[in-house]
Amino acid sequence: MRSQLRLIIITAVLLIAAVIIERQLALSTWQLLLVYLIPYLVIGHDTLHEAWEGLTEGDAFNEHFLMSIATIGALCIGFLPGAETQFPEAVFVMLFFQVGELFEGYAEGKSRDSIAHLMEIKPDYATLADGDRRVAPEEVRVGDVIVIRPGEKVPLDGVVVSGTSALNTVALTGESLPRDVVEADEVISGCVNLSGVLQVRVTKPFGESTVSKIIKLVEHAGEHKSQSETFITRFARIYTPIVVFAAVALAVVPTLLGGAFSTWLYRALMFLVVSCPCALVISVPLTFFGGIGGASRRGILIKGANYIDVLSKVGTVVFDKTGTLTHGQFAVTAVHPEAIDEHQLLHLAAHVEHFSTHPIGAALRDAFPDEATDGCKLSDVREVAGQGIIARVEDRVVAVGNTKLMDAVGAKWHDCHHTGTIIHVAIDGNYAGHIVINDQIKADSAEAIAELHRLGVSRTVMLTGDRREVAEQVAKTLGLSEYHAELMPADKVAHIEQLLATTHHSSSAAPIAFVGDGINDAPVLARADIGIAMGGLGSDAAIEAADVVLMDDKPSKITTAIRLARRTIAIARQNVGLAIGIKLAVLILAAFGVATMWMAVFADVGVTVLAVLNAMRALRV
Repeated sequence: MRSQLRLIIITAVLLIAAVIIERQLALSTWQLLLVYLIPYLVIGHDTLHEAWEGLTEGDAFNEHFLMSIATIGALCIGFLPGAETQFPEAVFVMLFFQVGELFEGYAEGKSRDSIAHLMEIKPDYATLADGDRRVAPEEVRVGDVIVIRPGEKVPLDGVVVSGTSALNTVALTGESLPRDVVEADEVISGCVNLSGVLQVRVTKPFGESTVSKIIKLVEHAGEHKSQSETFITRFARIYTPIVVFAAVALAVVPTLLGGAFSTWLYRALMFLVVSCPCALVISVPLTFFGGIGGASRRGILIKGANYIDVLSKVGTVVFDKTGTLTHGQFAVTAVHPEAIDEHQLLHLAAHVEHFSTHPIGAALRDAFPDEATDGCKLSDVREVAGQGIIARVEDRVVAVGNTKLMDAVGAKWHDCHHTGTIIHVAIDGNYAGHIVINDQIKADSAEAIAELHRLGVSRTVMLTGDRREVAEQVAKTLGLSEYHAELMPADKVAHIEQLLATTHHSSSAAPIAFVGDGINDAPVLARADIGIAMGGLGSDAAIEAADVVLMDDKPSKITTAIRLARRTIAIARQNVGLAIGIKLAVLILAAFGVATMWMAVFADVGVTVLAVLNAMRALRV
């Protein structure tokens, strides 16, 4: 991009020098052509090369060919009898085209291909139980036993042969609630061991492990993603052949009917010069650039102009749950005491969880913020792996955990009709009640879903690694069209592939957007027609894989982004209509020899100025 900007500056300087030379020296037409060819070739060699490649590869009618033939026509006009030279105009048009390309390139960005942050889930080593040796994960063989200590990543897939612990699976499933594992349970690579020491027998080589598959999914997802063509490219495919064939017909047909060849050739070349879409080449990319700028003021980062086009047509929006539609942080949502009041139940549970690093412990402490300062004495704290914690609070023995812990202390527990994680509490072996802990839905999630439906998005889907009953409750609360639960990253990609196959083969193929925030969402973000990441608390891998980033993590910004994209497209179409309308009028006059040079200049430069002013409206929020 810097080299392109450098070329534009050098060309502008050379063009000014050429104009000064033309005015100061009485040079012949051929000599002037050589003077102007220097800046023309400096700025236009890439465009001429692209046009030639298009001709040789069967893709002639693109914007590069149109710009090349129009500017070459402008260079040739000066050699016709009685015609004025158009050398400066030819260089100006090519210069304007490169300015438009610069805007386009600046907007695009190149962050899509980076997957460096996926290395966060890739383990650095594995510890063999035999000799307690650290080796590279690739060196471990199937059947070997490895040791995973608290705080270490699970390096390979396997089965627990001894030990109990809780695993943080957020990198894989996106869910904040750790998963308890005991002997004979399966563990997958990419998780983080939170508490106990585990010995795991490896069942898959590193190349086939879950973490390796996730990295491969992201690497290959972009290869299958359909790339949206830029607006100006699609326009040029229609406009260019019409203009070229019209110019050829204007030069040939009247000549065959007895007209003077030089006269009609001049008019045909004038026709090409006037038809050069300079206004479109600058204003359309500038409109998209303005749309990107306007979106960024709202905290929406759009990584390229072509994504605005896709965003404006979205028909299906697929959501991750945790961190996207919900906060991804556990909180107490209900307290059901028995024999004691709510305040006492929370008080005891928070004290027992005083030293816990588990998200549930944090949620209980947050629900009773006075726990650390009320002077209550805590002693004899004992963690029961996979069940909960037992401790003495003052003179009472309090057990806080799941139903297995209640059975172990002899408390007759009661089930709960609420959906979520149920924490049971027993005092001296007697059941004292339970506390419901759940992830909280974001305040604007329901309104975002409703607004998407009002905007014409026909289908809203949720894909989550969470339990089915939790997913069902969230989907019902938010009014989602459908949901799929208990999914791994590869499962999410498979669902997106199925949606893409169904949608793209239908009569009204509308793009599919995926909205996510975690490392586990990166493959789906890369695969969807357009990926939207939560940028506030989202993982770096998700942000890099996405095409659009919502900087404040609000789902409602999705509808804002779609509205801004549609408005930007509308302004671009206005510019196309303005430019085509005026140019068509001047082209008709040029065909009959009525058009004057000032009309041609207005149809080119004047329309460009008007279109640019209109394009600036896209910057308004």
